[in-house]
Amino acid sequence: MPYLQHWPRIQKLMVRHYLVKGRVQGVGFRWFVHREAEPLGLRGWVRNTEDGHVEVKAAGEPARLDALTTALHRGSRGSRVDHVLEHELDEKEGEGLGSFHIEGAW
Repeated sequence: MPYLQHWPRIQKLMVRHYLVKGRVQGVGFRWFVHREAEPLGLRGWVRNTEDGHVEVKAAGEPARLDALTTALHRGSRGSRVDHVLEHELDEKEGEGLGSFHIEGAW
């Protein structure tokens, strides 16, 4: 059916949760994540945890989330990423997520 070629591909949206461990607080890591996620069109947030890690919840197309995953492993200048725990969440977890933002920033 040649007429179907004109329809844009619709990618399934995914939701992922990340926990980034290492030297990731006090080094601009949340702002780095925001700068990486926003141009990718991802929805969600990034925040510090009480135990010194950074937590990220992001929703978007799989390829865009993969690009964020790569950036999280690379880290910002001055940071040291030791480990990135990644979990795929149910699509419903993405409901209500707005534009990507930093939580707890003043």
